[in-house]
Amino acid sequence: MTENQTKIYKNKLVNIETYGCQMNFSDSEIVGSIMAEEGYQTIESAENADILFINTCSIRDNAEQRIRKRLKEIKRMKKDNPNLKVGILGCMAERLKQQLLDEEDVVDLIVGPDAYRDLPNLIKTVESGRRAINVLLSEEETYAEIEPVRLGSNKISAFISIMRGCENFCTYCVVPFTRGKERSRDPETILNEARDLLAKGYKEVTLLGQNVNSYSWESNATAVSFPELITLVAALSPLLRVRFATSHPKDISDELIKTIAKTPNICYAIHLPFQSGSNDVLKRMSRKYTREWYMDRIRTIKKHIPDCGLSTDIIAGFCGETEEDHKQTLSLMERVGYDYAFMFKYSERPNTIAQKKFKDDVSEEIKSRRLTEIIDLQQVLSLSANKQNIGKTFEVLVESFSKRSKEDLAGRNSQNKMVVFPKKDFNIGDYVIVKIKDCTAATLIGEAV
Repeated sequence: MTENQTKIYKNKLVNIETYGCQMNFSDSEIVGSIMAEEGYQTIESAENADILFINTCSIRDNAEQRIRKRLKEIKRMKKDNPNLKVGILGCMAERLKQQLLDEEDVVDLIVGPDAYRDLPNLIKTVESGRRAINVLLSEEETYAEIEPVRLGSNKISAFISIMRGCENFCTYCVVPFTRGKERSRDPETILNEARDLLAKGYKEVTLLGQNVNSYSWESNATAVSFPELITLVAALSPLLRVRFATSHPKDISDELIKTIAKTPNICYAIHLPFQSGSNDVLKRMSRKYTREWYMDRIRTIKKHIPDCGLSTDIIAGFCGETEEDHKQTLSLMERVGYDYAFMFKYSERPNTIAQKKFKDDVSEEIKSRRLTEIIDLQQVLSLSANKQNIGKTFEVLVESFSKRSKEDLAGRNSQNKMVVFPKKDFNIGDYVIVKIKDCTAATLIGEAV
């Protein structure tokens, strides 16, 4: 790097704050790459940044309120640094568009999830003293050729976005409106990204998509399905672990389940959101499957992958949910026995089908009580599932030191369970065989064999 280039990097600093799903974190890495091409260096603190990007989530009202609160803090920061430029990226930018510029005078630019390539032009507009916005959605994959900058990476695990968008139109969800139509990446660009990560020493990749197992690529009479793609990625190296998220129950095929079962380095972990155990609620949600279909998928998974780790998403208190509907959710949780779950109260989102069609008629008090019952049950299920692992031996990929002690290491097994064990002579990035001695509801505690 020349002296002039060094000066450029010192004078152009960008900080990216990311909220929400794994896809947002992957997108932030793409933004980091685009900004690096313009001479910006990504830094971890907003304090010294020339530009602060906030990559946002709109899936729940609480997520947007966190961003609003953060913008008030940034307004105070701007008094100390009047030259700081602030950009809102992602789903909240796409959902609110011009409204954000009108309501938040601290914001200089608004950029939707398909418009990041336009950031250099938008920044020039902002630097000329004007505010800027681009929220156009694309019908094609937008970033296939961009090599993401791995932000805050442990150099062990990385995300690879393989598809974008969603066309399921679940009635409660804003994603189809903020992320646009489904479109899949050319498989060769995905394999090239995985090869590059392997060459840099990464040991694990997670293939990402709003509906990852509906991935489908067709070109010149060549068709690649998700089971075929994940097989190709896993075949790059037996030392590369492969994960994926998030699956939709309607798309998880027998072929995919059997592919996982027969491929040692595809992890035995499936995140399969069910949202509600009631067919009546599922119909109002437009989830496109029934309780019976979902349980058939679970039985098929357990038949072919007996040791599979299972996790899910659950919504408490959706429109019209009765006490019986809630009990059916609890009973489904008990029948499956999830390892862990992401659990939320229903949050009505503006302009969704549910907001237009149904009344949000479950009181906050009842939503909170039902959510508490779901969380309490999941704590019991998680502890029970972890106790079944005591005495078993797992291969663990070490990701970090334990949060409690530098004398212990922490990593995940194939089932995506966190395992903590004494460090001894092992290092971050090692594969270690660990025998489980004890557990909590969240963690397996073991010793290297």
